[in-house]
Amino acid sequence: MAAQKGKDLLLKIHDGTGFATVAGLRSRQIAFNTEPVDVTHAESAGRWRELLAGAGVKRASLAGSGIFKDAASDALIRQSFFDGILRTAQLVVPDFGTIEGPFQITSLEIAAEHDREVTFDIALESAGELSFVAL
Repeated sequence: MAAQKGKDLLLKIHDGTGFATVAGLRSRQIAFNTEPVDVTHAESAGRWRELLAGAGVKRASLAGSGIFKDAASDALIRQSFFDGILRTAQLVVPDFGTIEGPFQITSLEIAAEHDREVTFDIALESAGELSFVAL
């Protein structure tokens, strides 16, 4: 994968009729994690920890920060957080692929300084199986 423009990495949330790009994001990231299952026992070679392949719980975390820019996507984020509902989200990574699945907004932080713009930070956690489609 060649170098890409950060602005081309898009976070989209389904609004019930289609995907809306979360506007105003200046940074975004995704982290994939799995919880290991430790199966170490008294006879483990050299007393090294042993893990059970493919048995851990997988999860993905999305995060972003930016400025309020688009009333429609701002309202979608706000209402989704306060309603606590799951929404299908997409993360489009240029020249890599699209990750899609159910997510819940777990954090929405709003900040401002008297001489700067109002900003927000958002965090989403996966809430089911994710799909990946390579580009």
